[in-house]
Amino acid sequence: MPFYSKILTLLLASVVSFTASAETIRVALGTQDTTINCAAGGLVIRELKLLEKHLPRTGKYENVTYDIQWKNFTSGAPLTNEMVAGKLDFGSMADFPGSFNGVAFQEAGKKSLFINVLSGSIKGSGNGIVVPASSQVQSLAELKGKTISVPFASTAHGVLLRAIRDQGWDPEKDVRIIAQAPEIAGSALKSNRIDAHANFVPFADLFPNRGFARKIFDGSQTNAPTFHGSLVDAAYAEKYPEIVVAYIQATLEANQLLAAEPEKYSELIEKVTGIEAEVNYLFHGPLGLQTRDLTWKPEYRQATQTAIDTLRSMKRTQSDLDAEKFITDKYVRAAFAASGIDYEAALKNYEQLPLTAKDHTTGVAITDTKRVAQIWVKDEPLVRHYSSPEAAFTALKALEEEGKAIRAVYAQAFDSGIKLLATQAWFVADEQGQLKAFLLKGQAEEHAAKAGGKVLDFPSANQQG
Repeated sequence: MPFYSKILTLLLASVVSFTASAETIRVALGTQDTTINCAAGGLVIRELKLLEKHLPRTGKYENVTYDIQWKNFTSGAPLTNEMVAGKLDFGSMADFPGSFNGVAFQEAGKKSLFINVLSGSIKGSGNGIVVPASSQVQSLAELKGKTISVPFASTAHGVLLRAIRDQGWDPEKDVRIIAQAPEIAGSALKSNRIDAHANFVPFADLFPNRGFARKIFDGSQTNAPTFHGSLVDAAYAEKYPEIVVAYIQATLEANQLLAAEPEKYSELIEKVTGIEAEVNYLFHGPLGLQTRDLTWKPEYRQATQTAIDTLRSMKRTQSDLDAEKFITDKYVRAAFAASGIDYEAALKNYEQLPLTAKDHTTGVAITDTKRVAQIWVKDEPLVRHYSSPEAAFTALKALEEEGKAIRAVYAQAFDSGIKLLATQAWFVADEQGQLKAFLLKGQAEEHAAKAGGKVLDFPSANQQG
């Protein structure tokens, strides 16, 4: 055989041998697309292929082939089942099902790790209780003796139990709690077959936006922190720590995109999930219901321990899972460092996503956000901002006279600061005609009794504006 032919044969053999020995690493991720505040940990990463961008390609990963697998779930429990079974490496879910994930792993003789927060609220906003649109009920206190449905073992279930106990009620005797998934509850609310429904993001705001329910309780009234975050199989993390860091880097980039262009990515979430962009904007827009926060704040650590304790009280486990060992911040700290972001500064930041905007009518910069209102006009890519509800309502009348279709009107709750769908809110008009927004009629009445003013529903406040 000629010399060059021998060399070619040897080279080809070495290539075949190298290719055969190249490692394929699975990266299997469980998402909850319709749980929209998980978007930075799943949907946005997947749709924009951000994980592929950040996965390691050097050192021991130089010749690796990645087998990226995505699987969507409607809740955390089935996602956990597949993680425990070894079918998934990562998963995104709330504090309550996330804690159950840790418990399930432990009971299977394995271990999972809670690696970062995706979105949260130290006040508890995001979860909520709704009643049928035709119901006369205005507050949780009026539900004693009534039937309330909830997805069992969800964060909303934990919030509901805390809210009931805050009323001084016995959850076994004073209310009837039944298990119901969101899609079933929606039909039950429409047909008045249940008195109320408790649910997690986004259903307590989605159902009212669709017109067949009314929100009468927001999780912020419990003042109990809640969040969604990401978990990983601990054995996988030990074997591939660089992949875990890369995943969180992708999450950081997704989070930054959501913060920079909330309307654009609210539209993307609607395209994928069918959940209206105006509801997505409630969470992902400036001054949203929850913060854009990936750090392990003490309140979120405590929320995890509280969830574990609640699981025990519900007799869902006897596990001695320790939240401080279950939670790890080493991967998220490494991802922040690799992305050039100051973790300690983010850890200390409790602010909502800030609003930097000018009043759409006057062009004057908005500096006080306590009474901010916003209008999303159909076929306009950006939400319009106004310094007050009365300014927004004046603009709204002009838009309606022009025949413009309106997607949503937003207001900031004067007491809690959470973003509201203005059409669902109550307002107090003071002697100067200034309007302050509130989630509940009772909250508006209490403020009016203390500070003076007249309580108005949305149509009346809109007319006054």
